[in-house]
Amino acid sequence: MASYSALMIPTQPRSLSFFHQHQRHSNLSSLPEPRFVSISHHPCYRAPKMAINGVRAQAASRPASLGVVQKAVQAFIYSPPTWESAVLSNLIIFIVGSPILRSGLSLSGIGAAFLLGTLTWRAFGASGFLLVAAYFIIGTAATKVKMAQKEAQGVAEKRKGRRGPGSVIGSSAAGCLCALLSIFAVGGKAFSRLWELGFVASFCTKLSDTVSSEIGKAYGKTTYLVTSFKIVPRGTEGAVSIEGTLAGILASILLSSVGFLMGEIRMSETVICVVASQIANIGESLIGASLQGKDGFQWLNNDVVNVINISMAVFWQS
Repeated sequence: MASYSALMIPTQPRSLSFFHQHQRHSNLSSLPEPRFVSISHHPCYRAPKMAINGVRAQAASRPASLGVVQKAVQAFIYSPPTWESAVLSNLIIFIVGSPILRSGLSLSGIGAAFLLGTLTWRAFGASGFLLVAAYFIIGTAATKVKMAQKEAQGVAEKRKGRRGPGSVIGSSAAGCLCALLSIFAVGGKAFSRLWELGFVASFCTKLSDTVSSEIGKAYGKTTYLVTSFKIVPRGTEGAVSIEGTLAGILASILLSSVGFLMGEIRMSETVICVVASQIANIGESLIGASLQGKDGFQWLNNDVVNVINISMAVFWQS
C-alpha cells in the first residue's frame, strides 16, 4: 500500500458554489487551490497491482513498435519524399524483393541499384521508383529468354545475365542526372517537367536497347550490320534484326505507358519517349558498328556506349 501513497484525488473546494454565483465578475486565479486527500489509506481501497503493471508494460512496449510501423507507412506515403523516407522505402523493398534482385544482379550490382533506387525515390517518389522497377523486371526477363541457346552461341550476358555495378551505372547515368537536377530544382519549375520527361525517356531507351538486343539474339532470323546492311552473325556489335527491333519498340511503348499511368508523363509525351529511344538506339548501333572494338577505341565498352546512348535519348526529347 505504501507504494501507492502518492496517488491523490481532488475534492471539491468549498468556494466552488461561490464561484458559480459570481463567475462573471471573479478571476480564476483568485480561486483557492483544490485540496487533495490520499486514497491509499482508505479501508476499502485495494491497489490493482497486476492491472497497473500490465498497463505499464503495454505503455512501455507500444511506442517502439508503433514507431517502426509508422515510419514504414510514412516512408511510402510521405510527400514530398525525403532522403529518410527514400532510404527506408528502398530498404524495405530490397529486403522483400531480394530473390528477384539476385536473379538479375550481382551483389555489387544490388548495391549500385540501391543507390539508384534511393535517388529515384527522393526525386520522383514511389511512381518514379515503380517505373525503374518495371524496367528492371522486363529487362531481366528478356535477358533470360533462351539463355542456354545464347550461351551455346557465345552471345549471352556474363554471369547468366546478372548485371554488375558497371551495367547498372551505365544504364542509369542519364536518369540519375535528371533525378539530381530535379532534386535541386535546377532551372526552377520551368525545367522540372523536362527533368522528369528525360528520366522516363532514359529508361525507355535502355529497356528498348536491352529487349531488342536480347530478343534479336534469341529469335532474330537474319541480322544486319546497320552501316552496310551486310548479313552478320547474331551478337555482332552494331547489328540489328527485324524481330529485335520490333520487340524494342514495343518495350519502349510499354514502359512509357507505365510512366503515363504512374503520372510521370503526359500521354503526348509517351510518343516523345518512344521516338527519342529509337533515334538513340540507331545512334548506338552506328557507334557500335563503326568504333566499338576498333583500334584506339578499346575503352568504348558496352557500359560507355550505354551512357552515350541514353544521353542521346535525353538530348533528343529535350
